[in-house]
Amino acid sequence: MASIKSKQREQYNINNMTMNIETKIEIDIKKDISDMICLMDGRVIVVEMRGKVNLFASDGKLQKQLPVPGEPFSVTQINQNTIAITYSGERAIKIFNMENETVTKVITLDKECYGLSFSNNSLAVGVRTDEIRIIDLEGNTLKSMQLPLQIASCLANLVYCNDRVTYSDYYGKAVYCVDESGKQIWQYKQGLSQPEGLCTDPYGNIIVTDYNSHRIIVISKDGQDSKLLISEEDELEYPRCICFKHNESSGFICDENGTYLAKFNLSS
Repeated sequence: MASIKSKQREQYNINNMTMNIETKIEIDIKKDISDMICLMDGRVIVVEMRGKVNLFASDGKLQKQLPVPGEPFSVTQINQNTIAITYSGERAIKIFNMENETVTKVITLDKECYGLSFSNNSLAVGVRTDEIRIIDLEGNTLKSMQLPLQIASCLANLVYCNDRVTYSDYYGKAVYCVDESGKQIWQYKQGLSQPEGLCTDPYGNIIVTDYNSHRIIVISKDGQDSKLLISEEDELEYPRCICFKHNESSGFICDENGTYLAKFNLSS
């Protein structure tokens, strides 16, 4: 009975889900954006691809650039004061203390690393184009998922949640979900033009930015259903990254060129 109720709840949230853009805040980064997260305290980090790590207040005002050396790519939050950032050129993940503004640890890998996500006290990191690696905070490899060769793009966008990893392949125009052994749970290819940023809602459904079509789509956590949340008519140009506020149904969307932060509310 519990599984039926949870299934009904999931379908209800997909079918009745709506996204509203509350405000669209102009920001002045104007550089290629590779990642963005909402911190637990409501602030937002926007990462310039191999550039600066920008910290914004919850109202979208730029506070500072974090003093993290190197050329960053992806970011995730570990706890209230700690984030982790990938540096593909250095083949490294740097653990950064937000309070002291210092790098406390550098995890060195044997290959280039891109997308990054934290869950269950472990990091999931996209390695080149064909591997997702689960590592602990000391850098020890816990699991390695070898992916099919159809993945043409680097593993730049992934979410690690509930013992599964969901990632987008913008060249292949698809979103995939795999378990921790690398076995494919589902794939979604219906009408995607260039899926990039993604995040999970409180029910485990996947919210995806479809860059070229200027759309935001939700995919049910079983990969069977989807719904258009934001269309091209909503004038959200080239959405690149999306993230939820901690334990909330609202969050932010950022475009690829760092010209706006759009605050959204999700209701179901």
